[in-house]
Amino acid sequence: MASGSRGERERKRSHEPKKESEKKQSSPAESSGKERVLQKKTRGKESPSQEKETEREHASSEEKSEEEHISPGKSSEKECVPPERTPEKETILQEKEQERMPATPEKEPEKQNVSAEGASGRERVSPEEGLDKEHVMPEKKPSSSDSASTLEAKKLNLLPAVKYLLKELDLEHVDLNNLPQMVEQDSYSYPEVTETSENPLDSPAEISVEKTAQSTENVSIGSLRSVLMLKESHSVGANLERYDQIHEDKGLKKTDEPPEKPLVFRTEVDEEKAVSTFKHPPNIETNIGNLDQNTSPGSRLTGTESASLVDEAWERLQKSLVYFRGKPVGTLAAMDPSTEPLNYNQVFVRDFVPSGLACLMRTPPEPEIVKNFLLQTLHLQGCQKKIDNYTLGEGVMPASFKVLFDPKLQKETLVADFGGSAIGRVAPVDSVFWWIILLRSYTKCTGDSSFSELPQVQGGMKSILKLCLCDGFNNFPTLLCADGCCMVDRSMGINGYPIEIQSLFYFALRCARQMLKPEHGGKEFFKLIDARITALSFHIQTYYWLDITQLNNIYRYKTEEYSHTAVNKFNIIPDSIPEWLFDFMPLRGGYFIGNVSPGRMDFRWFLAGNCIAILSSLATSEQATAIMDLVEERWEQLIGEMPLKVLYPAVEGHYWELVTGCDPKNTPWSYHNGGSWPVLLWLLTAACIKIGRPQIAKRAIEVVEQRLSKDGWPEYYDGKTGRYVGKQARKFQTWSIAGYLVAKMMIEDESNLLVISHEEEKKTNKPRHTRSASCFF
Repeated sequence: MASGSRGERERKRSHEPKKESEKKQSSPAESSGKERVLQKKTRGKESPSQEKETEREHASSEEKSEEEHISPGKSSEKECVPPERTPEKETILQEKEQERMPATPEKEPEKQNVSAEGASGRERVSPEEGLDKEHVMPEKKPSSSDSASTLEAKKLNLLPAVKYLLKELDLEHVDLNNLPQMVEQDSYSYPEVTETSENPLDSPAEISVEKTAQSTENVSIGSLRSVLMLKESHSVGANLERYDQIHEDKGLKKTDEPPEKPLVFRTEVDEEKAVSTFKHPPNIETNIGNLDQNTSPGSRLTGTESASLVDEAWERLQKSLVYFRGKPVGTLAAMDPSTEPLNYNQVFVRDFVPSGLACLMRTPPEPEIVKNFLLQTLHLQGCQKKIDNYTLGEGVMPASFKVLFDPKLQKETLVADFGGSAIGRVAPVDSVFWWIILLRSYTKCTGDSSFSELPQVQGGMKSILKLCLCDGFNNFPTLLCADGCCMVDRSMGINGYPIEIQSLFYFALRCARQMLKPEHGGKEFFKLIDARITALSFHIQTYYWLDITQLNNIYRYKTEEYSHTAVNKFNIIPDSIPEWLFDFMPLRGGYFIGNVSPGRMDFRWFLAGNCIAILSSLATSEQATAIMDLVEERWEQLIGEMPLKVLYPAVEGHYWELVTGCDPKNTPWSYHNGGSWPVLLWLLTAACIKIGRPQIAKRAIEVVEQRLSKDGWPEYYDGKTGRYVGKQARKFQTWSIAGYLVAKMMIEDESNLLVISHEEEKKTNKPRHTRSASCFF
């Protein structure tokens, strides 16, 4: 490289022969070779006249050098290598350094050297100056002396590298016929990006890759950058298109102006591969995050997709119908062909309730199956119910039944199970209450009170009431039950006075009070029902209710109180309050706890009991609102990724061993021990609509719609958030299907709530919509 004119060098170094210097710079042996030898020169201080003279001589020297070194058939672009170091050159360099020191008393920024060839003002740094300098090499366009054969040779040299990189970067679809021209002429249009590199480079070649934007001197590196940018432009273009779509969807004005900060690419180039990742600046990252949220698998379905899901649910519900002597009498519990049916091929009373409600709410209604179900289960109620040597009460309803063909009688028969074949061998207490509640729903939907006035139907209700209202040793209005007597039909520590049974009991009493006729001893039941309803509502609302205030009161309870003025009426030990409750209880909200009995409070949350308390008006309006507040405040724990937790939290550790007996199906966060059950969606929806908060139910329905059908309509989900399909869950569970349909029909037509809710007409015809305190709406 030359940094000053020959005239200046002669004045400073008169002892150096000029001809010998020129000979070394333009030696034929070196100029005709593959590389030019660059000599390090330094500019000294010159006057303006001397600078002009230097430039003229320098230009003439460049023209001569170009004519001598550029030959036909050879490219004008040469690879630059460090000059050879000889003793003679070392001496010259040392003399130059000594001459330069007195001429520069003050430190000045070091000027970059210009190559001897003067190729388009290209700046270079020689290896002696170190590799930490910035090299800017603008693109050099092909000169007029380049022949067609020269350009063709460049293309041929470029194609192997491009093909290899296209294969490595999965861009084999790119048209190779046009790519060489795009690289040579830089005709490919790239989005505005900024290349940065945080890692120091180790060789001049790598420095050239990072700093050179459009140079085609090095074919392999130039092709690498072009292919890399080609791949990046596809992904960036897609993201910018999605970014523009966000602004259009949100009503923002789309402009042609670039964003405040362009997308920043971080590129690391290796000898064998190229890795490119990009970052979004803050102003774009927010919108991309919104886009991902709107287009993620968890986003809501379109109207067409939702309608298709409803159609699929109805189709599967129709396939689950069970016929007895040509008439539909119920639905199978599940139709999973991949596993042994066990007792899932039977009609369960509690499981049929959402199926029956779906048929009643459908347009037009299909009440026939509900009527047939009520009659057949009423008939089974009168059968002899004997387990071992003990006969059950007259009013007990079966837990389930199935249709069998009797080869002797050559006809179909119904076989009922009253708990003798169940896992826990427990009579189903909830079946009798669900039967009365469904009977009222049928009467409300059809307007046909004549069915409920039939003598056998009236007799069935009275048998149930006798069973529940009989005198005993109990001091409380609540109903004493064994463990596993309801939906939680395995040992889970709910024995005593579980909230689900108490809510169903209250609901059934109110329904029976409306349908009973005064004739044939009906008036006597009126008095018993009224007295029990009053006592039961007071007991539940007072002793089962828990909010932040009541929790603090229990925390400060005194024990061993023996008078009528005792505050701690059940002698609850404050140390029995579980640790999780203090974090779970929000400042806004409350719920009915799972169980209250002498010396014991089950503080777990049970969704079915709380929602039924709202539907039956067992909960006051303030308590109902607080329950929904709790659901919103603890959405992740109670709803999560799949609604809804049957109870919260799961029992674990040594307590799980004691309560469940190490039940392998009720492991923590599975099945009834903290599992998520989609069927409960209809109960939550009905409760939300009743208190004027349908937006909570809508959000839960949208969550369900994303997975339920894709997962095969499973019975339940496992995990703290309901992420996984239950390890023993049956697929195509009928009440999961029916629960979704009922929730969907109620949210689309809130008047369907009248079919199930127990409240005055003027309050349910136009459900009041109150403002939700949730931050999600």
